[in-house]
Amino acid sequence: MTRPALGLAALLSAGAAVLGVSFAATTPAAPHADAAAQPNPNCTIKVPANPLTAQGLATPYTLEATAPAQGACHESNGNQSAFVQATVLDPATGAISVYSPLVIDKGSAPAVAPVVPTLPANAVVGIWFGYNGNVLTLAGQSAAGKCVGGAPGGQPFGQFAYCNAPAFFTAANSAEAAGKLAVPPLGTARDGKPCPTTRDFGVVDQDQSDNVTTEYLSTTQGTTAQKTAKNLATMGGGAARPTALLNGSDNLLLDNFLDPALGCTPWTAPDLADPGSKVTSLALNELQAAKFQAAPVALVPLSDPMVNENNQQNRNKTNLYRAGVNQPALGATANGDPTAYCTSLTTLGAQRINLDKQFTAAVPSPQDGQNLFDFLTQRLAASLTGLGCQQPTPTATPTATGASPSSRTTATATPTATGASPSSRTTATATPTATGASPSSRTTPTTKPTDTPTGKPTPTRASATCSPAQLLGNPGFETGAAAPWTATDYVIYDSTGMQPRSGNWDAWLGGYPYAATDTLSQQVTVPAGCKASLSFWLHVASCNPSTGADTLTVKANSTTLATYTNRDASDGYVHKTLDLSAFAGQKVTITFTGVEATGAEQTSFVIDDTVLNVS
Repeated sequence: MTRPALGLAALLSAGAAVLGVSFAATTPAAPHADAAAQPNPNCTIKVPANPLTAQGLATPYTLEATAPAQGACHESNGNQSAFVQATVLDPATGAISVYSPLVIDKGSAPAVAPVVPTLPANAVVGIWFGYNGNVLTLAGQSAAGKCVGGAPGGQPFGQFAYCNAPAFFTAANSAEAAGKLAVPPLGTARDGKPCPTTRDFGVVDQDQSDNVTTEYLSTTQGTTAQKTAKNLATMGGGAARPTALLNGSDNLLLDNFLDPALGCTPWTAPDLADPGSKVTSLALNELQAAKFQAAPVALVPLSDPMVNENNQQNRNKTNLYRAGVNQPALGATANGDPTAYCTSLTTLGAQRINLDKQFTAAVPSPQDGQNLFDFLTQRLAASLTGLGCQQPTPTATPTATGASPSSRTTATATPTATGASPSSRTTATATPTATGASPSSRTTPTTKPTDTPTGKPTPTRASATCSPAQLLGNPGFETGAAAPWTATDYVIYDSTGMQPRSGNWDAWLGGYPYAATDTLSQQVTVPAGCKASLSFWLHVASCNPSTGADTLTVKANSTTLATYTNRDASDGYVHKTLDLSAFAGQKVTITFTGVEATGAEQTSFVIDDTVLNVS
């Protein structure tokens, strides 16, 4: 039941996918026998020689660990995949095309050699990067490509970088002004409003305009290739058929999910690697948003985590990021005010999400098994928390906890949420092995472990005016990140560790081979006159279940609701329900505290599918 030892690094999350945000954490050493190592979330991508030329575009970028001691980086691992996308302008005609350079592991070879594109004379090439991990660092010939991965001498943006993007947008804007480049209109959505863009507050999250729409093919041997019709036809079928690697991004969310749901058509351009096909790109999204997005326009705010430096606002880094996505520098009007951004998210963003519920509640989202409306509402709540926005009860409230457990599995070729990334993360081509018994065999014991409440509040009677609701954000942790929970490092864990009850993520407290304390908490407001109950599924697994030394305590503010120990170990998840009705009309912080007393027992307290219902 061992948790990893701790060292300096960062934790990749599907939420980061959904939200496109990176969260600092730690990296694991060798785990206990029942847990696989957490993938290294910090990787470096090496830019090839002459990156802005046809030959440079066809030369694979290589991926390697930024700090090898933290573990290897593998492009075929959906939690570590990096993506490159080029958009090409012919300045003579204004024609635009797209090409996705391939990324491979350092020291490996492509499954299929990349196509060498044919570029127009004097082509202006912009390149953008996306990443499913935490921090992507540029190396190699980045200077030759006029690449920017963050502020000079500072920290990387995180999941985003670009090469020659300002020059591309300058040339494209000039071509558009000269009548050579025709940016297609947005069209009208099914809700009667203009189709959304990457600068619509109903689309953006806490770090907008990040990541790309590139897609690669991955083989069972871990090699990669460009996604083209020819490669799909020749790379095998059946068990050998390649799977898709996708980048969890706001752009993918817009182009592949929102637009179809609202009857909109994303702007596409010819794919230089796949004759006869057209694809979307970050650059196309940003050009269209710049021309047609009506005020108020969502522009990268100073509070965006990707433009912060040492958790502080940084104007230079914000301007560098904006320049890479065709946005104006900070000024008197586009001033990046975090408060104004928060206000627009909580009002305009929530309003658009709710307006479109009739269209989004019936279609899938980047999170398999969850409809698009629930995905967007949970993503909004997490974004408000990540940006530090004051949160009155959001207008757009998740309808429940997502799909039923049996359907909350992630398709191989679909990015997991969520943010995310969207989030919006791609599932690794090799399915992680479940810890212990399979979900179907991990039945609830007939004798349930006993809750030991201390100072449990007295229930109050609900009034007839209480509107039933589920109050917790990210209740199943399927964003892959903590927000709106607050958690210590490595509490939010994927299925490569302790097996979730449903979906791909859980909250794993304890399990270390030494003394340690983990916490997981979230604040909610219980409406006055309501009954309230907290329920969750708990799996206690211990290498020594006899002592009772290791504990999990559940508190509402300072009131202890229940305590569990390693004596409560069981073969699977056990459902727990605790009464919170005494907190009606109050703000209450729900806190789970897992204490590994000595490390001798190595007890894991794994929580999944939380619910705080009021009625």
